[in-house]
Amino acid sequence: MNERLRKQMDFILEIDKQKEIMRQTYLADGSRKEGDAEHAWHMAVMALLLGEYAKEPVDTLHVVSLVLVHDLVEIDAGDTYAYDSAGNTTKKEREEKAASRIFGILPDDQAEQLRGLWEEFERMDTPESRFANALDKIQPILLNAASNGRSWSEHGVCEGQILRRNCRTPEGAPELWDYAKSLIDAFVEKGIIKKDGFSC
Repeated sequence: MNERLRKQMDFILEIDKQKEIMRQTYLADGSRKEGDAEHAWHMAVMALLLGEYAKEPVDTLHVVSLVLVHDLVEIDAGDTYAYDSAGNTTKKEREEKAASRIFGILPDDQAEQLRGLWEEFERMDTPESRFANALDKIQPILLNAASNGRSWSEHGVCEGQILRRNCRTPEGAPELWDYAKSLIDAFVEKGIIKKDGFSC
């Protein structure tokens, strides 16, 4: 086997570990929590279907690439729950270190390409990365709503926490955010999400 192919195969086997990383969001039926790889797949399909709702025209394949790559660092860094304030203080450092190791398995050109996709997602400085980030924020709202707010209830999440996390979501997909916000509002009305008066 040539060296390039060996590195590519090593990377493909390494990212199989993403299947073991569990998130706090439940599946739509509430039966169990979703895995990182399931989350990435779900967003890739969303990107294929919902591109027409991006605030700016986007290259769909590029968006799919961003959502498939953006959580690979969690193989080392773990999934940091959106509302874990302590975990979020060390998230950037943990994920930078993970990105260096994981993408470094690849041949140099592909390591640079995938690291670049991960960094672009984090920066939110292109239409594709803003749309990809919107999908990343909206997908757990959809699952939380479908599972009757199970994760929100378990963690005692307030409306303000969700809104703070989503202050930039409309930059990528305002119409999708309006839809997601209507779901949040319904759970505030039900009392499953506590209202605390915060708005962006």
